[in-house]
Amino acid sequence: MHFLDQAPRCMFFTGKGGVGKTSLACATAIRLADAGRRVLLVSTDPASNVGQVFGIEIGNRIVPVAEVPGLSALEIDPQQAAQAYRDRIVGPVRGVLPDAVIRSIEEQLSGACTTEIAAFDEFTALLTDASLTADFEHVIFDTAPTGHTIRLLQLPGAWTGFLDAGKGDASCLGPLAGLEKQRAQYKAAVAALADPTRTRLVLVARAQQSTLREVARTHAELAAIGLLQQHLVINGILSRADAGDDPLARALCDREDAALAAQPEALHALPTDTVALKAFNLVGLDAVRQLLADTPAPATANAPTTPAFDAPDFAALIDDIAADHHGLIMLMGKGGVGKTTLAAALALELAQRGLPVHLSTSDPAAHLADTLAGSLPGLTVSRIDPVAETARYREQVLATRGAALDAQGRALLEEDLRSPCTEEIAVFQAFSRVIREAGKQFVVMDTAPTGHSLLLLDATGAYHREMLRQRGAQTQAEITPMQQLQDPEQTKVLLVTLAETTPVLEASHLQSDLRRAGIEPWAWVINNSIAAAGSEAPLLRQRAHNELREIEAVAHEHARRYAVVPLLQDEPVGVDRLLALAERRIATP
Repeated sequence: MHFLDQAPRCMFFTGKGGVGKTSLACATAIRLADAGRRVLLVSTDPASNVGQVFGIEIGNRIVPVAEVPGLSALEIDPQQAAQAYRDRIVGPVRGVLPDAVIRSIEEQLSGACTTEIAAFDEFTALLTDASLTADFEHVIFDTAPTGHTIRLLQLPGAWTGFLDAGKGDASCLGPLAGLEKQRAQYKAAVAALADPTRTRLVLVARAQQSTLREVARTHAELAAIGLLQQHLVINGILSRADAGDDPLARALCDREDAALAAQPEALHALPTDTVALKAFNLVGLDAVRQLLADTPAPATANAPTTPAFDAPDFAALIDDIAADHHGLIMLMGKGGVGKTTLAAALALELAQRGLPVHLSTSDPAAHLADTLAGSLPGLTVSRIDPVAETARYREQVLATRGAALDAQGRALLEEDLRSPCTEEIAVFQAFSRVIREAGKQFVVMDTAPTGHSLLLLDATGAYHREMLRQRGAQTQAEITPMQQLQDPEQTKVLLVTLAETTPVLEASHLQSDLRRAGIEPWAWVINNSIAAAGSEAPLLRQRAHNELREIEAVAHEHARRYAVVPLLQDEPVGVDRLLALAERRIATP
């Protein structure tokens, strides 16, 4: 494995949920420890299952892994870190400032930005204080800081006084409140991340076109801020030997080959490794050791028979949606779960039934046109370009709030507008224009704003104040975009996930976030299910059996209603295949 060659002191594993970061980080730590190195494995993953992998309780303390001499582990709980972080910031002003102001501050500190910064705050010391990790030769991090987090940390410390003086209305600076004292330490930590002699970033992906596009964006984002020592690991490759003569398995091999052949050019320059798909769950030392074994374990011959399967299908959800004749349908979920495909299939099926539909996306990867590869009468397709919308928003803010500022104030405002969360507000403005059409037709939205983004915008009033200024007093008589999203008669939110542990957990967190914003998800859609597809390949039969627990959890713990979409032999691209996906009925054995 190239990413293990001459391993530096620190290694970070990063990637979207469900691609196998934790398993690879654990396997790497074990491999180094087995070679006689002293290794500390640190997880900052909100869905961390490191303790489960090793069968021990870990938590926020360094714990030796008894069965692997030389290996210790530490789990930083990002939620606990974020709560302690919020208490540290809000505590001194509670009872001093009005309750409404306190609530606004708490909301600004409630989202993913704060969790990322708080987690970074926790492990910064591990990067910069050699005495804390002096007993270890290697520190392996499961879940690296994103380019988003590092760009936030690089914003200037002078912005606090700028906001206190009432000169700005920052988009995403709340999470950085009170951090000036740690800026020197943060600067040292970012420098350590960018030092190729000390740090290596391992980008983890799957052999899927959408996932490879996502990881290419991450590569470019991290490279742009100086983190150049990157390796790519493509996890979960189905071998031809394991596929055998099974039609579905052979089709999956063909799709993986096509995705790898079409991967973004930027990824070709990265040192790349591939890891074979395993039939078993990666829990326990024996299983994790096999992940990076030179000789992959053969698929078990006594895999469970294809499970009997009965679940609602996507077509049943579409029937219920179509009965309303109009409305806003938002498909939400993490990257790589198939939101764009399902949004396109849903929109095409509604249009096929003679209903007017506007299908729109704010996906930066912009592969909606490639997925559709055609159209139908009654279907309008648009794309909200985040880059163009952000540029337009910046110009608007500088022309209004920035007009009366002095040179220093304007410079700070321009710096704030380079914050990554500025894009959220800009895209929300464009999104709000599109969803107004839902009173007369269907609007199907791929990649909607998150619950935290909505609450942040609503709490600060940034969007609503701007909307009132632009459109005048008549807006007061209309419902706001937030009210439209909260109204179940007008909006249906579909959470898209996969039948795997991490994607389901991340979707449940998103659901909690939306509920906090007063938005109740209407349904869950479990996409690309092997259990629903059926297969005779032993490896896929075992994986289908593993899916059942997650499908059961969605059905009985998370969703009010749900549907399962089978993994298809043919890539669902083009009008005919998308319509077939929307019409497909899962056979009940």
